[in-house]
Amino acid sequence: MKEQTFNLIKKALLVLALVPAFAMAVQAQRIASVDVSRILESVGEYKAAEEELDKMASRWRQEIAQEYDKIKSLYNRFQAEQVLLSDEARRQREDEIMNKEKEVREMQRKRFSPDGDLFLRRKELVQPIQDRVYAAIEAYAKERGYDFIFDKGGSAGMIFSNPQYDKTEDIINRLK
Repeated sequence: MKEQTFNLIKKALLVLALVPAFAMAVQAQRIASVDVSRILESVGEYKAAEEELDKMASRWRQEIAQEYDKIKSLYNRFQAEQVLLSDEARRQREDEIMNKEKEVREMQRKRFSPDGDLFLRRKELVQPIQDRVYAAIEAYAKERGYDFIFDKGGSAGMIFSNPQYDKTEDIINRLK
C-alpha cells in the first residue's frame, strides 16, 4: 500500500513538472470574430446595391407573373372553346400554351438561376464591396497579430487564417 502511494506521488510530481514545460511550448493563438453582415450593412454602397437588386428582382418577378397570367388566360379560353375546335386547332392551341410556358420558364431561368442576370448583377455590384471588407479584415488581423478571424454572424466561418497554421500540405504529404 505504501509503495502504491509512493508511485502515485511520483506520477503526480512528474505531471506537475511537465505542465509548465508544455505551457511554455504552446504558443497562444490569437482569435477574434466579426459580424460580416453588420459590417456590410454599415457600408452605404452595399445598401444601395441591395436596394437596386431588390427593385430589379421585384420588377422581373412582376413581369414573369404577368406572363403566367397571360398563359392562364390562354388556357381558360382554350378550355372554353375546346369542344368547338377541330383536332388540328386544338393541337395548335395546346402547342401555343406549352411553348408560352416554356418561354416563361426560360425567362425565369435567365433572370434567377445561379448563372442568371440577377446573380451576375449581384456579383458585379456586391463583390467589390465584399472584397474591400475582407481586405480590411485581413489587414486588421495582420496589424493586430490575430491568427484566426471567424464570421460570427453568417455562414462564412473562418475569413482569415494565418498561413503559418495551415497544415494542408503536411496532410497531403502524409497521404502520399
